[in-house]
Amino acid sequence: MDLVPALEEPLKKVLGPPTAKVMAEHLGLHTVGDLLHHYPRRYEERGQLTHLTDLPMDEHVTVVAQVADARLHTFASSKAPRGKGQRLEVTITDGSGRLQLVFFGNGVHKPHKELLPGTRAMFSGKVSLFNRRLQLAHPAYELLRSDTDETVETWAGALIPIYPATAKLESWKIGKAIQTVLPSAQEAVDPLPDSLREGRGLVPLPEALLKIHRPHTKADIEDARARLKWDEAFVLQVALARRRHADSQLPAVPRRPAPDGLLSAFDDRLPFTLTEGQLKVSKEIFDDLATSHPMHRLLQGEVGSGKTLVALRAMLAVVDAGGQAAMLAPTEVLAQQHHRSVVEMMGNLAEGGMLGGVEDATKVVLLTGSMGAAGRRQALLDLVTGEAGIVIGTHALIEDKVQFHDLGLVVVDEQHRFGVEQRDALRGKGKQPPHLLVMTATPIPRTVAMTVFGDLETSVLDQLPAGRSPIASHVVPAADKPHFLARAWDRVREEVEGGHQAYVVCPRIGDEEDDPKKAKKAQKAAPEDEAEKRPPLAVLEVADQLARGPLKGLRIEVLYGRMPPDDKDAAMRRFAAGDTDVLVATTVIEVGVNVPNATAMVIMDADRFGVSQLHQLRGRVGRGSAPGLCLLVSEMPEASPARQRLDAVAATLDGFELSRIDLEQRREGDVLGQAQSGARSSLRVLAVIEDEEIIAEARREAAAIVAADPELTGLPGLRTALDALLDDEREQYLEKG
Repeated sequence: MDLVPALEEPLKKVLGPPTAKVMAEHLGLHTVGDLLHHYPRRYEERGQLTHLTDLPMDEHVTVVAQVADARLHTFASSKAPRGKGQRLEVTITDGSGRLQLVFFGNGVHKPHKELLPGTRAMFSGKVSLFNRRLQLAHPAYELLRSDTDETVETWAGALIPIYPATAKLESWKIGKAIQTVLPSAQEAVDPLPDSLREGRGLVPLPEALLKIHRPHTKADIEDARARLKWDEAFVLQVALARRRHADSQLPAVPRRPAPDGLLSAFDDRLPFTLTEGQLKVSKEIFDDLATSHPMHRLLQGEVGSGKTLVALRAMLAVVDAGGQAAMLAPTEVLAQQHHRSVVEMMGNLAEGGMLGGVEDATKVVLLTGSMGAAGRRQALLDLVTGEAGIVIGTHALIEDKVQFHDLGLVVVDEQHRFGVEQRDALRGKGKQPPHLLVMTATPIPRTVAMTVFGDLETSVLDQLPAGRSPIASHVVPAADKPHFLARAWDRVREEVEGGHQAYVVCPRIGDEEDDPKKAKKAQKAAPEDEAEKRPPLAVLEVADQLARGPLKGLRIEVLYGRMPPDDKDAAMRRFAAGDTDVLVATTVIEVGVNVPNATAMVIMDADRFGVSQLHQLRGRVGRGSAPGLCLLVSEMPEASPARQRLDAVAATLDGFELSRIDLEQRREGDVLGQAQSGARSSLRVLAVIEDEEIIAEARREAAAIVAADPELTGLPGLRTALDALLDDEREQYLEKG
């Protein structure tokens, strides 16, 4: 029988089934290797104390602090009517602030004996608010006695590692489990080629694992982190470089536009000149389309920079060369809008085979799930015969029944809303792999693009077309200054009186079944929690209040995702035609909606939206010659992180800058997790924004290694690390892209 390599040993054999079960379910850790790669979040120094002043609400925390005082109270309650109920209140301090711990009932006896003033301990629990003060109820704790050998041994050195933990497993228990498996670190196989590791002065992997879990000095931590960051960046970049290499080996049909064909005819009738940026990006795309292996390009641009026009020119170039192009949109509303705007931009060039169509014209068809049977049959027929050069649709395009005559290009709009399997299914509809253009309307920092979309070549549009108006953005603090909100509605009225239109965006629809338990809970909330606790404002309620109150007399309509498709389309058409003054909507209008006459937007409960989402929404106004106005309404107090986020959005119109801010505030693991098939992020120490240089250098090294040895035959350690990174799910994700 083969011996299981030490790092692949299941945790239940080493730590016992109960602990292993919690680690698997709550932390996703299954083997000794997984546990060794569960790194400390930070370190506490025995002589120093943590900052109790900046504890996050509702999060599980571990703090090291000293008991200042402890008081036992008795009280009467339903369970102990004779005043026999007991409550122990312990105040701990770290010099910067104080925190209250509370223990009830039978749980008071042990802490009452152990948590005496002056005692130092590690405390772990969920931070909650009671009587306007932060507290930990029934925290777990571990006393830090400097006298016993056992404790000194467990927390070797002066630095105490604090691990990402869960309510079921405190940081120090994870620490003890890691001490058990730490000797196995010696058997870790090093993924970095020796020349690379030595050239960059990095410590070997076994040494890095020892130093990250059991540092004696801060320099140990630095050495370990520097090494482990390189591992993460390098292994991920090798995976992406191998994928780029494999793609470059695939065959594709080169697509070159005819010199005086559809594309020239389209360009000749454009009522404006293309921006330098649009011309540069178009050239990159046309050069790719002319090669005999599939294009894989990410087109990212500022909100309103004209990405749709660039994508349409690429589609026309492919139709010119005898192929077909498909554009995949995330929602029916968006697919219908793209279809409408493409047909408008093309005019009679979109009337192929019809009376009035010109010589080079093609047919542009729409295909969505809610179409009638007859329309759908005709669309499918136009695709299979090649009559339709361009098709725009939702994932209905992916169904088995849909067949193409000669699919040459797939354009995916809003990449992050499409599953990899869906993109793959559409690519499988070509006789040979079609070219792929992925568009994203959320500008992505360069490093994230390199890490998440590292297999795609990137084109960036950061120049706005001439004639786009600036957008002024302001935060409206509705709780502190109610008159500001009244003024916001006056501004909407002024815009409408000036012949313009407005959007009001809410986080919720308002037709959900309200949960009576939640409602009861909200009634009991303390006033300062109300903004946090009350349900988000809803479209149907807000529209009703505005129609009866501050916007009485204006033509108000609602739009949200769950409306029947025909109703949605009709509401959007009326708004586009100017028959509606104010459209109260959910984020269904976030991308692709183009109504140049809409100049104002009020976003209710703006703190409930992410930074990128707010930037996206704001991009719906100021699309014509009149300036745009965006008002971000929030009840959050001035000092809160939510308000700081809104201030950042109001302060800049640069989407790339905002996406950096967004990423610094959310942990980038989320970004990678979403992009990487939803699996847990593979990044543990690498910070995508801070470690820009490491990622860029790792990318260069990876490209060189893969070019020299695509199968990595000479680097068994690197192959092992790749296998660990690309478990089956991720492997498929990278395969499919």
